[in-house]
Amino acid sequence: MSDRIRWGILSTGSIAATFAEDLKLLPDAELAAVGSRSTESAERFAAAHGVTRAHGSWQALVEDPDVDAIYVATPHSAHYEASMLALRAGKAVLCEKPFTLAVAESEEMVATARELGVFLMEAMWMRCIPAIRRMAEMVRDGAIGEPVAVHADFGMQGPFPETSRLRDRKLGGGALYDVGIYPVTFAHLFLGRPASVQAWARMSGGGVDENTGMLFGYDSGAVAALTCSLLGDTARTGIVTGTQGRIDVKRDFFHPHGFTLWRAGETEEFELPYEGSGYQFEAAEVHRCLREGLLESPLVPLGETLDILRLLAEVSGIVGLDYSS
Repeated sequence: MSDRIRWGILSTGSIAATFAEDLKLLPDAELAAVGSRSTESAERFAAAHGVTRAHGSWQALVEDPDVDAIYVATPHSAHYEASMLALRAGKAVLCEKPFTLAVAESEEMVATARELGVFLMEAMWMRCIPAIRRMAEMVRDGAIGEPVAVHADFGMQGPFPETSRLRDRKLGGGALYDVGIYPVTFAHLFLGRPASVQAWARMSGGGVDENTGMLFGYDSGAVAALTCSLLGDTARTGIVTGTQGRIDVKRDFFHPHGFTLWRAGETEEFELPYEGSGYQFEAAEVHRCLREGLLESPLVPLGETLDILRLLAEVSGIVGLDYSS
């Protein structure tokens, strides 16, 4: 592996732009190329973000010999096609969440990566944020005793027009897979896989969930109450409660700059600030894994990525969210 990890970005939307800017915060990263189905779009993105080469096709990007890793930033519905293309070209892949809208496709992506010996990781940036990592470490070390409850919400102010990607079922629209994956991942991080799942949703005329609530029950007796919405701007907070204390995460729990530990009636503030939007931490994790010869990240394990996707599929079945047609 060279001194710098050379990245290619596949797709040119807003999330690709954020990743490109945060990548500049890593001294050992080079944004070498961008690929789009449109040469004009690729060239425009390259000019805006200082990218060396612009490719007018995904195939040309994944075949670029001067690219080590591909960041897949397409809409959800195209993750499978783009990721498989990159994996088969032998490129390490960081694929935006969720991997795919169908569990079987995600399982195939993982199987392909393992068969070919190519690195693959879901771009669940929340798990790589320093404050989240510190919280998980503290809970594992018993800072709040036994975890007994998780509460988390992520709602965005609507209404979004029917033409929005967020409402387009063919592009994987809806609250659950776009923002609900964060509360679900947050709960899974501290409580693991639930034994019981209940869910409710208000569905749009276009067949996607607009407002969804989930209640998970665990063999330990713990519970998780989670919500996601495209109709209203919720507090976007996260709380992990244990038998000896709790951790509160304020606004935007999924990429916090700190949190509060409550224990025995006293509070302790933890501040872990960072520059940029926080996407650089998932890229840095890819760098670490590639340099250590790992095929998957211990921080964002493929098994847990699949576990969470199976959980989202279970919720989808309960509320009637169906992307198969």
